[in-house]
Amino acid sequence: MAQALRYIPEAEGEEMAYLQYVLDRMDDDQAFMFANVYRARRRDPNLILITCLLGFVVIAGVHRILVRQVGMGILYLLTAGLCFIGTIIDAVNYRQLTFEHNRKVAEEVLSMMRMYPK
Repeated sequence: MAQALRYIPEAEGEEMAYLQYVLDRMDDDQAFMFANVYRARRRDPNLILITCLLGFVVIAGVHRILVRQVGMGILYLLTAGLCFIGTIIDAVNYRQLTFEHNRKVAEEVLSMMRMYPK
């Protein structure tokens, strides 16, 4: 956990374990480069929770758009969060939504690093 904690201290739980797995296979320069790109693209679980809760008051679906699920975001927008049921489910599962997005971001960064090595 030390390497992931050093480069990406804001990660928690499943995300931290996944990042430790990823960073264990890198040297310090690669880990530093990965962490910089990843931190710029990752989403904070609290941001997703706040935008999800705003779906009850303002506009539903913004949280889905933030995690690159634009189709679902538009569907939530047009159906008031699927009559608030989808928004309630997402409010409960916001950490999982965020982790799935952040894992995809990490995989994109890794593939980019493989395509353009030092």
